[in-house]
Amino acid sequence: MEFDTIIPQLGGFGRYHKALAAFACLPDLLVALSFFSNVFFTLTPDHHCQPNPQLLPEALRNLSGSQLLNYSLPLRTGGGAGASAAWSRCQLYRYPLTVAARVSHLLPNGTVSCDRGWQFEPFAGLETNVVTQWNLVCMNYWKVPLEQVSYMIGWTVGYLTLGSVADRLGRRNTFILSLVLAIIQHVAVSVSVDFLMFVVFRMFSGVALAGLFLSVYIARLEMCDPPHRLMITMIAGFFTVGGEMLLPGLAELCKDWRILQGVVTAPFLLLLIYWCTPAIFPESPRWLLATRQIEKCKQILRGIAAGNGVNMDDEIYAPCNVFNEMDSVFEEVAQSRRYTFCDMTTTPVIWKNILILGFTTFIGSGIKHCFSQNLVGYSPRFYLSYFVIAGAEGVALLFLYFTVNKFGRRGILLLSTIFTGMSSLLLLALIQYLHHGLLLALSILGLFSSYAVVTLSIFFASEVIPTVVRGAGLGLIMATSCIGKATSPIMDLHNKRGFFLHHVVFASFAVLSVLCIMLLPESKRKPLPESLKDGENQRRPPMFLSRSKDGVPLLRSKQHRHYNPENYSKLVTATKKMLARDVPFKSQDPVSESVTEETRESTS
Repeated sequence: MEFDTIIPQLGGFGRYHKALAAFACLPDLLVALSFFSNVFFTLTPDHHCQPNPQLLPEALRNLSGSQLLNYSLPLRTGGGAGASAAWSRCQLYRYPLTVAARVSHLLPNGTVSCDRGWQFEPFAGLETNVVTQWNLVCMNYWKVPLEQVSYMIGWTVGYLTLGSVADRLGRRNTFILSLVLAIIQHVAVSVSVDFLMFVVFRMFSGVALAGLFLSVYIARLEMCDPPHRLMITMIAGFFTVGGEMLLPGLAELCKDWRILQGVVTAPFLLLLIYWCTPAIFPESPRWLLATRQIEKCKQILRGIAAGNGVNMDDEIYAPCNVFNEMDSVFEEVAQSRRYTFCDMTTTPVIWKNILILGFTTFIGSGIKHCFSQNLVGYSPRFYLSYFVIAGAEGVALLFLYFTVNKFGRRGILLLSTIFTGMSSLLLLALIQYLHHGLLLALSILGLFSSYAVVTLSIFFASEVIPTVVRGAGLGLIMATSCIGKATSPIMDLHNKRGFFLHHVVFASFAVLSVLCIMLLPESKRKPLPESLKDGENQRRPPMFLSRSKDGVPLLRSKQHRHYNPENYSKLVTATKKMLARDVPFKSQDPVSESVTEETRESTS
């Protein structure tokens, strides 16, 4: 029994459905604030060693200001004297024990490491973060990318584990569980006493946030009918981009990373209303129907119909309402059936779609770092590159909204992947010869297309993976996205060595993925698959429309329009209403019944 044929009988995508979709978009804003706050927590500002007068000759120990820095700090290669950014970040001058006759003749005889800490220059947003508090620079620089990798590992584990939990316990229960865990972990992060405690609890918060984001994504998608799935998903994407753009303002107001963490954590307490008020975030009736939990499904459907202004207990609907249809379909079913990740082992088509879309998601997330690095080189200002990246993501969402329903999921995914591969290859081949403006344009185009690839791949996967295993399958694909994002800090662990090889590998993968996308099905205007059998039927359509061999126009087969479950359901409902009104009319006329009975006897 397809759930998309039930939605029109509940009042269609009415006011209650719209309210549920709006409430399901709000958590994306809070998750975005928490996710992108890691950028400000681990941002390394420009810095240099604190001068140590004990390393200077006695004649220079009374100096201060820029003169003390000039005699204490060596210059970096290519830097000019007097420029704060040109001083060495990790070394101090060492002078000989013998004192020269004049101060101008004093020359250092070597360098030593910083022994009195570092002086950090003002940087974007915060005045203090984990880097400045625990001096994660120079010999300890590797701890910053280590924290970023561990954070992505937390998200990966959360997607893989809590995705399967969503298929076992339901979308709402997974959301509540992830919300409670996220609040606990966020509070623990804000009170961290050392860097190790910060890394551990930050990783666990990534696990909880992954389950929160995944459960909301699936529940929001399963509420919608085919015409509104893309629109609601893109609106939720704008909530994520809005949170990304709102975060720098919060950082400017908070100044300290602990205060920012508290400000990010506080709104999660408001989401506890979702726990106390099930009407705001009910369990997915589509999942309940697919797992044969009929009584719970009826209860939620009755509430949805009442919210849309439809009384399912009315006498007009009684003979032919959706509940009677459900009873007739599931009259022989006694127990509910839950599915796990292992149930997909015998589904080659579902696995093929998951692997291909996971591959494209991995590429889009991993290659984004290659384009963003060009923005950093073009302008050292942090906010410029930050808002350019966020703006490119917003434009990508608009592009998907206006094109995907018109040209299809597979075609737009193929086009976005081609743009990503071409931008990457051009930057690899011509980066030394391109004008700065053209270099910036190609980098922005790559950011735009790579984000479109990631967003559309996840949305595409949610439409081809059946409801009974949608949590596990979609969690696997989102986990590959986190692995792609983790490749950027992994390069930083090696002091950014191997960046060119990283770019070459992902550019080659982007070209290879173009061939893989051709094997995907098309899900435009189609109902969501509910069972594993429905998922196996999601096969690749023919590349070209077949033509009649005889070429006779009158014998040429007509192309059928796309199946629209809403129109079909309306037709079935109207027919049953007409039949329901005719039955009591006949039973109220005893004369006609007796005449009919006499006619039957005479005929026999």
